[in-house]
Amino acid sequence: MDILYLMILCSVSLAAVFLVVFIVYARKGQFEDDESPAVRILFDSDEIKEKNEPGNKENDDEKGESKKIEEKSE
Repeated sequence: MDILYLMILCSVSLAAVFLVVFIVYARKGQFEDDESPAVRILFDSDEIKEKNEPGNKENDDEKGESKKIEEKSE
């Protein structure tokens, strides 16, 4: 029965430690922006630069039906 009390004490103290760590990092702003890092990894910086160039007519002329479908699915 003594081991049960020890296990409960250890688990409650471990939970309290995790709660304190969570509160400290939440106040520092660690969890403020949780959307953009997950999306940012999907885009390659070179691809974004190529698509944003206004004078790049090669990509506009070469777009076919299959490329339009691929862009929509991305």
